Amino acid sequence: MCAVSNSFRIVLTLIVSFFVLEVQGLASPSRIKDIVSIEGIRENQLIGYGLVVGLNGTGDVFLNVPYTQQSLTAMLERLGVNAKEIIMRPENVAAVMVTANLPAFSRQGTKIDVSVSSLGDAESLLGGTLIATPLLGADGEVYAVAQGAVAVAGFSAQGDAASVVQGVPTNGRIANGGIVERELPFELTNMNAVKLSLHNPDLTTARRITAAINGQMEMELARALDPATIQIQRPVGHPLALVDILTDIEQISVDPDQKARVIIDERTGIIVIGADVRINSVAIAQGNLTISITEEPQVSQPGAFAQGGQTQVVNRTGIEVDDGSDNKLTVLEPAVTLQDLVDGLNALGIGPRDMISILQAIKASGAMQAEIQVM
Repeated sequence: MCAVSNSFRIVLTLIVSFFVLEVQGLASPSRIKDIVSIEGIRENQLIGYGLVVGLNGTGDVFLNVPYTQQSLTAMLERLGVNAKEIIMRPENVAAVMVTANLPAFSRQGTKIDVSVSSLGDAESLLGGTLIATPLLGADGEVYAVAQGAVAVAGFSAQGDAASVVQGVPTNGRIANGGIVERELPFELTNMNAVKLSLHNPDLTTARRITAAINGQMEMELARALDPATIQIQRPVGHPLALVDILTDIEQISVDPDQKARVIIDERTGIIVIGADVRINSVAIAQGNLTISITEEPQVSQPGAFAQGGQTQVVNRTGIEVDDGSDNKLTVLEPAVTLQDLVDGLNALGIGPRDMISILQAIKASGAMQAEIQVM
């Protein structure tokens, strides 16, 4: 009974493993709403200048940041306080820049999140409160007003001989701290045509989206204008509004295509290789000359009953040379897959930094059929 049960489990495991491999090998389609954006439906960036008060002695030093004092004086003047002749040196005020994103179709009274960043030499914004700050758009108009307690994720602590800083205490956030005061005029229901912009422009993807939309809606609604733009035209007399048509279109699944691309970040050593990258027949060798010098001084002392002896330091130097003679020459066959490329490079026993140089050398030799993008 146990032997039959074990055999059954082994067969079941093999079936499940084969099914998982088959599923992983299939292409995963994406919804149109996840690979395109609709023209006109976008966020707008807002920016403002304000003051944060209520800090526990961690604000700007007025002697070093004069514009903080000027801003505080101007604010008090607007509130009816004459502060021009007063020499102020508070430590609980900081000048900040306030930024936010105005979502599409935001109506008056809608609340948005805002970010607050110190401008001067404030040590921390912890415990501070942002005073009412107008947020301007690119056209110079005020679209929102921000105010509220600043939430700071980082902190700093300092003693006589040591200090610790975690996160960024001079940067904070106010959840729902901005209130929209002006709306952006955009009426989608009155439009008869709209354009879809692909996040990753590609001719094949644009054509597939066009064919999928026209096939699903059973009429010629979509037309690809270029690799990044698809125009949706509402037919005259169509019973559905453009909003309803877009709602049906964005749920359609499409298999997006992409270029063979290798992404390299030289700062962090990160390498991302696309699945369609192909390598022609090429031989690769890698070797570095490494010299390691270590100093281990030793103390030489005379014997217990020795006369005239002195304690001296004796230098001991160790030198090791690695000329990379153990590295091998690896040959990559024509049209190797991504897995073959990774296995071949790993067989050389190299790190990400050297792998970046090898990939760039393969591309320079003309053996890589892909685009290399360095970040």
